[in-house]
Amino acid sequence: MSSPFSVTISFDSYVFVNGEPSMHDTLVDQLCEELSAYQIACERDVASALVSYLELVIEKNKVLNLTRITTPRDAVTLHLVDSLLPLSMAGIEMSDGSSLLDMGTGAGFPGVPLMVYTGAKATLVDSVGKKVTAVNEFLHELSLTRGEAVHARLEELALRMPSTQTHVIARAVAKTNVLIEYATPFLKKDGVLIVEKGRPDDQELREAEAAAKICGLEYVSRETFELPRELGHREILLFRKTGRPRIKLPRRNSMAKSSPLGVS
Repeated sequence: MSSPFSVTISFDSYVFVNGEPSMHDTLVDQLCEELSAYQIACERDVASALVSYLELVIEKNKVLNLTRITTPRDAVTLHLVDSLLPLSMAGIEMSDGSSLLDMGTGAGFPGVPLMVYTGAKATLVDSVGKKVTAVNEFLHELSLTRGEAVHARLEELALRMPSTQTHVIARAVAKTNVLIEYATPFLKKDGVLIVEKGRPDDQELREAEAAAKICGLEYVSRETFELPRELGHREILLFRKTGRPRIKLPRRNSMAKSSPLGVS
């Protein structure tokens, strides 16, 4: 697919340094190859835009703590490939007509890679103002105009953006039942919540299913992935909004964590 964005620098051809491809091009090759293992086809211009974003994050990380992963090769796998894994799943149909909200975006993952790859309009939410400022700087520098980072509490933002999102995603930022509660007010009817996890235990999964019933979501699927070079085990859970919540959402600030739904 062609990138829907105007990227500041074109990387259509290889740049050679001392007779070898540049680091940028090497990382682009790595990204395309690793994604192909999950049946995710990535054109070179899209991969270049993704690597350019990652390079900005790594450079900014020298002065602002955005990520503990600073080796470029590992960052391609653990930030870019990991962010795009949901696109290999049945039930995920994301395009330039989609709206995506990333809960706890940090340095922009997984929301920015999903936005760049699919063209979806993305709202990237984080509670740390410095991270939000950095993400907006990266988006501006690369002319990624369909994304915006927002500094807000999810409960308060949901009151301003009710039933607006076709997709909500979160990557290991809280227990799944808590994420379900946070996500529900944002989702349109038939909207999908994507939860990326390491190894959720049986109790977390039981509580998630109970919370989903309270919130009007149904459990769709659970798939497991192994990242390249034994860099990690991932499980992705999908929930679809099929009905109305049994309680008024959003609840007051912090209640989702202090008094979580689905806990017996």
